[in-house]
Amino acid sequence: MSARKKKDLSNLQQAYDSIMGLLTETKPHLNGSDIPNRPSLVQNLYQIASLAESLSEQRPRSNSSWDHLADNLDQEGVDLWNISGLIRLIPADSLVLVAAVRLAAFRLIEAGLELKPSVQTLVHLLRAASKTGNALSEVGKNNVAATILTAAAKYEEMLRNLHDSDKIHQQSVACATIVYFSSRMEAAWKEGNYTVAEYTSHMIMSDDQRLAILPPHDKKLLICKLFQIGKSLLQDEGNRAALKPSNAIDWLRNAFKLVDQLEEATAPGIQDIRISLLRTLARAYFLDGAYDQAEATLDELIPSIDSSNDQGSPEHQALRWLRLAILRKRGAGANALLEAFKTVINHMDMSEADITDILQELKTLTPFTLVTSVKQLCLQRALHYGTESDSIDRLLLSLIFHCAKDDDHNRAMKTLDAAFTSILEAEVELRSVPATACLTLIWKYGDSHYQMKKWSEAADWFLAGTHQLFNEKSSVTRPKCYRKAALCYLEQKDYSKASTMIRRCPTNEAATCYVMFLIAVHQGLEDEAVMSIRDMQKASDFDRKMVLLATQLSHKLEMKSVLLSALKALLSAFKAGANNDAVVEAMTLIRCIIKIAMKLLSEPLANRPVLMETVVNHFRTAKTITEATATQKTFPLIAKDVSWLWRTSYNYAVQGCSEWSNCEDRIAELFDISRELLETCCSASPADMDPEAALHIINSSFAAVSARVFSFRETLASGGSADREKLRAIAAEISASKNRINGIINRNKVTEDADAAHVQYLVHTLRIFETEFLAQLKEWHQVSAVIEEIAKSGTLGLDTYEAIVDILLHRAQWSDKETPVNVLYTCLEKLLHGLLQVKEDLSLERFSRWLRGLCTVGLSRNTAGDRLKIIGYIEHALSVLEQHHGGDQPYPMDERQWLLATTYNTGTECLHAAFFDEAKRWFEAATVICRFVPGGRERADKVRPSIVVVDLILIIPLSYLDLGVIFASAR
Repeated sequence: MSARKKKDLSNLQQAYDSIMGLLTETKPHLNGSDIPNRPSLVQNLYQIASLAESLSEQRPRSNSSWDHLADNLDQEGVDLWNISGLIRLIPADSLVLVAAVRLAAFRLIEAGLELKPSVQTLVHLLRAASKTGNALSEVGKNNVAATILTAAAKYEEMLRNLHDSDKIHQQSVACATIVYFSSRMEAAWKEGNYTVAEYTSHMIMSDDQRLAILPPHDKKLLICKLFQIGKSLLQDEGNRAALKPSNAIDWLRNAFKLVDQLEEATAPGIQDIRISLLRTLARAYFLDGAYDQAEATLDELIPSIDSSNDQGSPEHQALRWLRLAILRKRGAGANALLEAFKTVINHMDMSEADITDILQELKTLTPFTLVTSVKQLCLQRALHYGTESDSIDRLLLSLIFHCAKDDDHNRAMKTLDAAFTSILEAEVELRSVPATACLTLIWKYGDSHYQMKKWSEAADWFLAGTHQLFNEKSSVTRPKCYRKAALCYLEQKDYSKASTMIRRCPTNEAATCYVMFLIAVHQGLEDEAVMSIRDMQKASDFDRKMVLLATQLSHKLEMKSVLLSALKALLSAFKAGANNDAVVEAMTLIRCIIKIAMKLLSEPLANRPVLMETVVNHFRTAKTITEATATQKTFPLIAKDVSWLWRTSYNYAVQGCSEWSNCEDRIAELFDISRELLETCCSASPADMDPEAALHIINSSFAAVSARVFSFRETLASGGSADREKLRAIAAEISASKNRINGIINRNKVTEDADAAHVQYLVHTLRIFETEFLAQLKEWHQVSAVIEEIAKSGTLGLDTYEAIVDILLHRAQWSDKETPVNVLYTCLEKLLHGLLQVKEDLSLERFSRWLRGLCTVGLSRNTAGDRLKIIGYIEHALSVLEQHHGGDQPYPMDERQWLLATTYNTGTECLHAAFFDEAKRWFEAATVICRFVPGGRERADKVRPSIVVVDLILIIPLSYLDLGVIFASAR
C-alpha cells in the first residue's frame, strides 16, 4: 500500500470517528424533549452531513476495510432517517431539526452507498433526496436543498440507465423519479431558478407513460405543486412585468391534465382541487386575453358551482365576477351582461363592500339602460334581503345620479318613481339625512334643467320630490317641490298647471303667496295679485325681499294697482324703532305709494273710495314718521321728503275739491296733514317762518275747517241727524283754526296788503262757521262772545253780518223755538250797531230785514226798556229812509209797510196800556212812515187823531177824562 493511500485511509478514519463521535453526542437528544439544545443539535447534524459528504467524495473504489465503515454509516443514516419521522413538529422550529436530521441521514446513507447499488436502493435514495430537499426548502434552506437535489441527479440518471426487462420496479422507479423531479422543481422555483423549474416540469410532463403509472396520491401531490407554482405566477405582482400570464397557463394546464386522470374515489379532495384549478385557470386565461378559453373554462365550472351547497361562497362569487368581466371584454350584448350581473347580485349579501364592487363596476359600463337595470336589481335585492338602510340609501342616491344622465327624460322619471315606490312598498323608512340628500339631488337636477330652460323636465324633477317616500320631511319639502314645479310651468306659460301645483301648497307660507302672485301677474289678474301680496304679509315667514321682487315685477309690467299693493306691503314691514336708513326708505315708499294712487285715481274705472283712503292713510303715516323724527332730532334726514309731502298733500286736497265728490272729510284731513307737516318743517328749521309758509298754513287750516263744515251741512241736508259730539269737535276745530290764523297775524307773518285782506276775510268766515255750530249746540254765551268779537274787530264786510243774522234768525224762527230771545236780541242789536257804523255801501234791503228781526224779538219781550230801544232803532231807520229816499237803492216797500203797521199797532197797544209817552212816539213814527208809503196822506190822517188823544191825556188830568169816550172817539 502506498503512502498516499495510507494517508487517505487515515483521513477517512478520522472523519468516520468524528461522525460517530457527533452521532454519539447528538442522537440521545433527538427525542424532542430537549428543546433548549436544538440549535446545537442542528449545528452538529449539519457538521455530520458535511463530514459524510466529504467521505462520499473520498471513499475508495474498492477496499474491504471501507466496506465495514460504509455499512456502519449506512446503518446510522437509516437510524437517523427513522428518527426524523418520530420528532414532534411542535413547536415550529422542530421542522428545522427534522430537515437537519434528514440532511445528515441522507449524507450518511449516501456515504455508505455500495458501488453498484440495486434499483431498490436507488429508488429509496432518490426518494430520500426528494424528501430531504422538500424539508430543507420548507425551512428556507433553498440553496442546500438545491445542492441535495442536484447531487441526487446522478441517482436519477442511474435509475434511468438501468434496464428493467421484467418491469418489476417500473412503478417504484417512475414514482421516485417524478417525486424527485417535482421536489427539484419546487426547490428551484422557491430559489428563483425558473429555468430549472421549467426544465424539471418538462421532464415530468414529457413522459406520459411514467405519469400513467404514478400512484394517485403522488399524482395529487404533483398536481398541487404544479397548481401552486402556476397560481403563484399570477399572484406575483413584483415579477408581473417579466412573467406573463401565459407562463402560469402552462403550469396550470399541466396540473389540469393530471387532474383529469384522477377520480374522487382514488384521490379524495381532487374535485375541490379541480374546481379551484379551473377557477385559477380561467383567471389566467382572462389575464392573458384568451377570453374564449376563459369562458369555456368557466362553462366547465358552472355545473359544479350550481350543484354546490355553498353557492354564495367568495370563491364562487369571484367566478361570477370573472364571468362578467369576460363578457365585458368580449363585448357581449346587454342581455348577456344583465344576466351575468343578475347572477352576481342574486348571490350577494348586499354588504357595503358588495355594493361598492357593483357600483365600481358600473362606472365603466356604457349601455345606459343596462346600468339602470343593474342598479334596479341591486335595489330590489337589497330590499328583499333586508339589507341595512345605509346600503339602500347609497343605492337610491346612485340611481338618482344615474337617472339624471338619461337622455330619455320620461324613462328616467319612471325609473325614479319605480324605485321610490319599491322602497315604500318594502316598508323601509328613509331616514332624515339620506332623505335630505336625495331631495337635494332632485332639486339640483331640477334647477339644472330650469337653468337650461327645460321647463317641463325641471317640473318633473321637482315633482319627484313629492313622492310619499319622503313623508318624514313632507311638511317642509313637499310645498317647496310644488312651488318649484309651479314656477317651471309658469315659465312654460302653462298657467293652469302652475295654478294646480301651487294650490297643493299651504297658503300660510310667504313663498307660496309669492308664487301665487307671480302666476296672477303673468296672467294679468291684478286683483288676485293684490290678494296674494296681502296674504304674503300675513304669513309668519314673511320676508321683505319677496315684496321687493314683487315691486320690481309689477313696476316692470306697469300694473299700478299691484305695484301700489306691493309698496304698501313694504311700508307695513317698516318698524317705528328702525334705524335712520329705514326711516328714509319708509318716506320714499310713501311718496311712491301716493304718486301711484293718484295716477290710478285719474283712471276712469278707478276704485275711488279705496284709492282716496289709501292716499290719506299714507299721508297720515308720513305725518307720524315726521313727528317721530322731529322728536328724535333726525328730521333733516327726511326734510326734502316732508317738503314734497306737504306740498303734494295741499295740491291733492285742492284737486279733490273739484274732482272728489262726497269726500269732504278726506279733503279736510289732507289739508290738516299738509298744515301739520309744514308746521313741523317750520319748527325744525332754524330760520323763521316765511310769509309763503304762513299763508299755506292759514289756507290749509281754513280749507280743512271749511271742508268739515260743508260735509256736516251735507249730512244734515240729506236727512242725517246732528251728532252733538261731532258738532262740538267741528266747533273746536273752527275755534282752533281761528286762533291759529290770528296768532300768525299777530306775529306779523302776513306782509302783503292783499294777503292781509284775504286772511281777514278767512277769519270772518270762520266766525260765521263758529256762530253756526255754536247756535246748533245752543252755546249762546259763546255765540255772544263771537258777536262781541265781531263788533270789536272793526269794519268788516257786510256779508259777514248778513250771514250771522241769517243764522240767528233762522234758528229763532224755524230750527229751534227755544232759542233764548235775549241772546238773539243782544246779538241782533250788536250786529245792527255794527252795521250802522258802515256809512258807505249800506244795503237798505239787509238793514230793513235785520231791523225787522231786531224789532220782532224786542217787541216780543214786551218790556219798557226793549220798546224804548226798538223805537230808537225805528227812528234811526226813519232817518235812513229819509236819506235814501229817491236814491238808486230804495228802502224796500214791504219793509216800509211793515214798519208802518208795527209802529201804529205798537202805539195803539201802548195807548191802551196807558203808556202815553211811548204811544205818542210810536204814533209819531207811524206818521213819518206814512210819507213813504202809497196812500200815506190818508193813513197819516188816521194816525193823527191818536196823537191828539195822547196829547190831551198828557195835558188834562186823568180824573177829568172819560177814557172810554176818548178811546171811542179816537177809534
